[in-house]
Amino acid sequence: MRHVYIRGLLGLIWGVAAVLCGISGRFEMTVLYLVLCGVFLGSAFSVWKKEKGSRGGK
Repeated sequence: MRHVYIRGLLGLIWGVAAVLCGISGRFEMTVLYLVLCGVFLGSAFSVWKKEKGSRGGK
């Protein structure tokens, strides 16, 4: 379960980086960071759902 938290935290960090780049006007980096944020948060969510389902409904 620890890897889910790490992926989620990395996704949030990439999201903050995307916001900061958007504010500073570097839109090409904003798009890259948003993609990375989505990948990390998506993988964390999918692993979390898989682990939640494999525990037998606990």
